[in-house]
Amino acid sequence: MIHSFLFFFKSTVKAVLLPVCQEVIMPFKIDSSFKNLKDHFSNILHVPSDVLQLRCAAIDQYQHVAVEMIKTDFHKPFLGGFRHKLTGIEYHNAGTQTVPKKIPEKDNIFCRDTQTVFLRKKLQQTTNTTSTQMTKIGVYVSNMTDKLITPGKYFTAEEYHAQRLNASAVLPPIRQAPSGRPHPAGPIRQAPSGRPHPAGSVGQPAASGEAWPQSGLVWRQEQLEYINRTFCGAERKVALCELLEKETQIIASIGRYRHIAYLANQEAIIQTFLNKCSAPKTWRRADGKIIEMETQFIIRARELQNIYKCIMLKNLSQDERLDVLLTLKHTVKEHECKLTQEILELIDREVDLMMRGVKNDNLEGLRKRIATLFFHYIKTPLFNAEVARHLKVPPDPLKFYKKIYFCYSCQLYLPSTEFAISSTAHRIYRCRNCISLDNETRKRESFLKYKYLLKRLYYSEVNYEDDSKIAFLIQLQDIQYLVENIWATQSALSAWNDLNDLVLVRWDKAVEWSPWNCILLTKDEAAAHLKLTSIEVGYDPLFIHKIKHKHILAKNYFSQIPVLASFIVDDPEIGAIRQKYQEDTSPKIIEPQLPSP
Repeated sequence: MIHSFLFFFKSTVKAVLLPVCQEVIMPFKIDSSFKNLKDHFSNILHVPSDVLQLRCAAIDQYQHVAVEMIKTDFHKPFLGGFRHKLTGIEYHNAGTQTVPKKIPEKDNIFCRDTQTVFLRKKLQQTTNTTSTQMTKIGVYVSNMTDKLITPGKYFTAEEYHAQRLNASAVLPPIRQAPSGRPHPAGPIRQAPSGRPHPAGSVGQPAASGEAWPQSGLVWRQEQLEYINRTFCGAERKVALCELLEKETQIIASIGRYRHIAYLANQEAIIQTFLNKCSAPKTWRRADGKIIEMETQFIIRARELQNIYKCIMLKNLSQDERLDVLLTLKHTVKEHECKLTQEILELIDREVDLMMRGVKNDNLEGLRKRIATLFFHYIKTPLFNAEVARHLKVPPDPLKFYKKIYFCYSCQLYLPSTEFAISSTAHRIYRCRNCISLDNETRKRESFLKYKYLLKRLYYSEVNYEDDSKIAFLIQLQDIQYLVENIWATQSALSAWNDLNDLVLVRWDKAVEWSPWNCILLTKDEAAAHLKLTSIEVGYDPLFIHKIKHKHILAKNYFSQIPVLASFIVDDPEIGAIRQKYQEDTSPKIIEPQLPSP
């Protein structure tokens, strides 16, 4: 007899086993059938299910029974939430309040986890142990059956495959030559004309890739003639296959080298273009010196060139590559357009892939794309104003429609109104701006005062009538150096600095004038100086030593001029002063004084 009490989803079943009258109380689902009950009790009692009989007892009245509530086995995890500060109510996240969704099982899954084979290496000690018996004292091991094994020649994989290829070819039959000797058919040999291989050897570049079509056809024709003349039947087919394979390899190698040369030339063209954009502006002065000037646009072009070079570098570490990408990102963020937005997206993609541990070989295509887009960024005059001067096709050709005259100084095409053309000019060289800039930057030196000073020197030397020559060989630049650098543009006695009142006279009247025998004085001081009978009596020894020192400086400088070097005669007194001057100015090494014992 079974009494059942149902409540919500589960019901508690009370079963009475007859004839022993044993009661069993167990919970069952509400949708369980009698067959499930019979199967359950059949397992418990170890009795076949077809032997059991179920009878339901009649219930005439309702009874109050105790119902057991069984909680579900599923425990919802606490995934976080928050609590209201005023009311104190706790709110949980949606994941805590929602039953987890059951993921349906799939029979066939095509994903990387399914297609990837994971290998595991594990070491294990076997039960079979081995040992080696060695000869020692008290133990004799016979070596009669031992043999010495020496390693043979190393056999590479290429030799193995070549041997298999030769073995698979059709072996030509040995036929009798007219002389009676066996004549084996050999492989393809050099053409009878002695023409070398059109590309050297397989894998080696040709001397000229453009010369292959003609020379290759000639070489192939000679090989065909040789094969048709030498082989026949199956031998000829094998030789023709070898010829075709060799020709294919040669053409493929030439194509590869052409592609490599093309890429190298493209990179060289890009670097040349960037060097032109970042090169300073230069122009030549009238004296032959070259002036260079860098504008803000040239500096900007040089910065972009340096960034491009860093992007194209190989074998950078991850930190160095991230620094380069960060610099590029800050540079292109200055302008907002479709090009810069695409560059920023590619930079973020590469950084993300690098953080995920992707290999550099897999990032090569992405990095080439970034470099190509950044080069287009550099070639845009809106971002790099200096590039507009070097583009073959300007962005707006109408702006340069009337600019047909070329300035050799600023290297620009300008209209005719920018040039100052005289009636006697045959060609246009420099524009007005270049002429004005050259006029402003040119250093102007006035030699008028030195010219009058040199004339006064000529008149004074002519009056001596002693056949002096050095004074008439001096140029204006020499007088300028002598006055400014040796005598400091002032009188040696009074320090008067007006060149109109100064003259260069002899220091020793008995010796002809020279840069190392002169003194710069005023006209009155020079007249008094020339009246002296003896220099040692008229001047103080300290002043004489000062003048001798200036003469040494003048002799050292003018001895470098070949015309004046022949007039220099070593004076013993001046030589002693020069030696003393060198000793005073040369560095001295002071040895430490050791204390006496």
